Amino acid sequence: MKVRFWGVRGSIASPGEKTVRYGGNTTCIEVRTDDNELIILDAGTGIFPLSQSLLAHMPVTANVLITHSHWDHIQGLPMFIPNFIPGNTLRLHGGFDPVSGKGIEQVMAVQLQYSYFPVREVEMKAKIEYVTLMPEQSIQIGSATVTPCLLNHPVIDFGYRIESHGKSVFFTGDHEPPYNIYQPGDDGYDEYQAFVDQKARSIEDAMRGVDVLIADSSYTDAEYAAKRGWGHGTFGTSMQCARAAGAKVLYCTHHEPTRSDDALEAVFQGALRDYADIAHGMDIRLAREGETYEF
Repeated sequence: MKVRFWGVRGSIASPGEKTVRYGGNTTCIEVRTDDNELIILDAGTGIFPLSQSLLAHMPVTANVLITHSHWDHIQGLPMFIPNFIPGNTLRLHGGFDPVSGKGIEQVMAVQLQYSYFPVREVEMKAKIEYVTLMPEQSIQIGSATVTPCLLNHPVIDFGYRIESHGKSVFFTGDHEPPYNIYQPGDDGYDEYQAFVDQKARSIEDAMRGVDVLIADSSYTDAEYAAKRGWGHGTFGTSMQCARAAGAKVLYCTHHEPTRSDDALEAVFQGALRDYADIAHGMDIRLAREGETYEF
């Protein structure tokens, strides 16, 4: 299996000289099975350079797994070049939105409104299909078994476990480890804590034994104090998840867009020191645009 990072920044694209080493594109990850089946995790701005790389290998069948519908995870879809070429297929997978009452087709419908984009979906030449997923219900994409896991973010957000030929990767999308919204002694604290504990166990089970864990590591512990409830993890929570799940490799991603490459490396090294007991013996890396990991 092969994993390649095409976008590793969170919230908004941040190109420039201060982000050139790790990249400024928003979330997009290419996964290739040993049978060369193409699975794409999220469609941030990184999906545009990915799509350019596909032009030499037409026709393309791209299975895109959308974790959630925030802009930085979908905004590259209208510029996915194979959409404009006959013979290609884009198969978009994602969750049902209980607020709108619509499935993953809403992601394209909203972006391709004529007010926002000059090409309508009916004018695109590729075949576009929609697959609405349900939590814990696995689907098959060629040799790969894909299992969505409901994680914790202000909208419906799926993490995805992909397994093929005995190899596995788990991507969290945006995820904040669940916590108790009540204070000890409050009415409802014990009941909610039971829910939090059960949810944490189910997420740990979904990640268990994975070869590669790619996790939302937006903040430091100090930053998180002011951003609790925003739906993002820290370097520390990602390391804790990886240790509990027994992941072989942890990639920290969704880098804070205001953080330069130098600052990113500095806070990462600080987290490794702060969590030295947990990190000891683990293979922990900063996700870098353009990096490929093959296993």
